[in-house]
Amino acid sequence: MIRDRALPALRIGGRSVDRRAFLRGGGALAAAGTLAACGVPSAYVAEDKRTGTDKSATEKRVRFSNWALYIDVDEDDAEKHPTLDQFTDQTGISVKYTEEINDNDEFFGKIHPAIQAGKEPGRDLIVISDWMCTRFVGLGWVQNLDKANLPNVQANLAETLRSPGYDPNRDHTVPWASGITGIAYNKKLVGRELRHVSDLWAKDLAGRVTLFSGFMEAVTLLMIGEGADVTAFTEKDVDTVMSRVQKLVDQKHIRSFTGNDYTSGLASGDVLACMAYSGDVLQLQLDNPDIEFVVPEEGAELWSENLMIPNRASHKANAEALMNFYYDPEVAAELAASVQYICPVPAAREILARNEDKEIAELAENELMFPSDETQARLHTMREVGVDESRGWEKTWGGIIGL
Repeated sequence: MIRDRALPALRIGGRSVDRRAFLRGGGALAAAGTLAACGVPSAYVAEDKRTGTDKSATEKRVRFSNWALYIDVDEDDAEKHPTLDQFTDQTGISVKYTEEINDNDEFFGKIHPAIQAGKEPGRDLIVISDWMCTRFVGLGWVQNLDKANLPNVQANLAETLRSPGYDPNRDHTVPWASGITGIAYNKKLVGRELRHVSDLWAKDLAGRVTLFSGFMEAVTLLMIGEGADVTAFTEKDVDTVMSRVQKLVDQKHIRSFTGNDYTSGLASGDVLACMAYSGDVLQLQLDNPDIEFVVPEEGAELWSENLMIPNRASHKANAEALMNFYYDPEVAAELAASVQYICPVPAAREILARNEDKEIAELAENELMFPSDETQARLHTMREVGVDESRGWEKTWGGIIGL
């Protein structure tokens, strides 16, 4: 049975650090580059050195590290997570759940000493953003998944999420949740519809528009707005965006460059329009239905955050059991009703639709949780970007936005 959703205040006010702002954090790129530059033999771990002794059969536990406020919460006890309790009841496997991931860069630094040294990392399952998955998979820092242990994943994973560039066969990663980076605005205060990225540059919005401060995240939507193909963009496409943003900064059109703090300005009306994340806007709409999220007509960015098992983890089979559990449509529906990002299990939609609680049932028709085919056609995933390619762009971007 799907329980009541977590209080909106927990999703918006309680999250002190924005997990999406570090989707493609430049610090992690720099860290990976530094490992090689400082004479460390090689950050890459060969496949035969990734596995350790799996104690799953004798130690019925799993250590699960996630972002804050990214799981269902018991309405009477914020320390309890009903779906994790269900998993333990069904399998006998206890879960040590830790909300220790504040951003990808920080977590990279936290876990890489153990991975590099070939030691047990103290975690069996982690949730990492797309960009950082590219780093972990490319460096050989995560184990191959035993797909025989993941029948629910094989049966129920959305087709649109089955083949990311960094892991085309999903041999190392399984989506936890997905979302959209688009634009949001207060339709009452703006007084008209916004349907294009370029609508953010309208003169009457000057000084009341915000963009994301993270270069690779901001530039994806901005390039889409300029008509670029982000699956195969060029340096010229990036230069076009840089020039555009520099002019807007010079004209004082952009109020600020933000992380998740954009939500407070949008909620108060100080910000009229901005870059935004789909799940955040769903929560803002509970208090202010005038706030609108838009997938621009030219398109928006689709991203995922993904479950992975780090090298030498001691409870690999138990971690795979937990992955598989969350791909049961009933469980996926319960999680989706709480976190309200795009559910990677399409079959969860029918379960939500049948819920006796009207508010929960209506989530099944929400485009920001279950995008239609038309919306899916306008969602794009950016091509992978190498360390050397990104370094100069990050520096230029920092100069533009004042970092």
